[in-house]
Amino acid sequence: MVKKVKLPLTEKTLTELKAGDNVLLSGVLYVARDAAHKRMAEALQKQEPLPFDIKGQMLYYMGPSPAPPGRPIGSAGPTTSSRMDMYTPRLLAAGLKGMIGKGTRSVEVKEAMKKHKAVYLAAIGGAGALISKTIIKSEVIAYKDLGPEAILRLEVIDFPATVINDIHGGDLYIEGKVKYKNI
Repeated sequence: MVKKVKLPLTEKTLTELKAGDNVLLSGVLYVARDAAHKRMAEALQKQEPLPFDIKGQMLYYMGPSPAPPGRPIGSAGPTTSSRMDMYTPRLLAAGLKGMIGKGTRSVEVKEAMKKHKAVYLAAIGGAGALISKTIIKSEVIAYKDLGPEAILRLEVIDFPATVINDIHGGDLYIEGKVKYKNI
């Protein structure tokens, strides 16, 4: 069964999501990659405000491509999440509640997710053209000088993802290996 999830994330929704759940997200996502994460972490270190209110929000680790005529964005596939791991615990402490990308997360990030009650979801790598069809609006909101690494605000309808790490310590990558190892 697929769960429909309205963004931003609520405490109730976070409690209900379990590793392995397939979800369709609708609402606002923010896109931020390596360079934007570095700037946000530096801003927090200096006690400066972030370019958007991160509390309760979901970040998508995505490498956008230029928008074709009549579309808000081109291909919108996930990028490797571990590249953001060095900055993620600080952003979680500031109120970030969800992330979407591909690949595993570090032990430190998984512990920070449990501590701050946040989730990590995976989007399907290689499906960027299909994923882009769920994006109805895209706009640069910060760090325009970073080009494709600028922070974007996306409006999405039925964006597909799978819960990998939940707030209860569930980890689909570990659970999946155990489940299929004994078959």
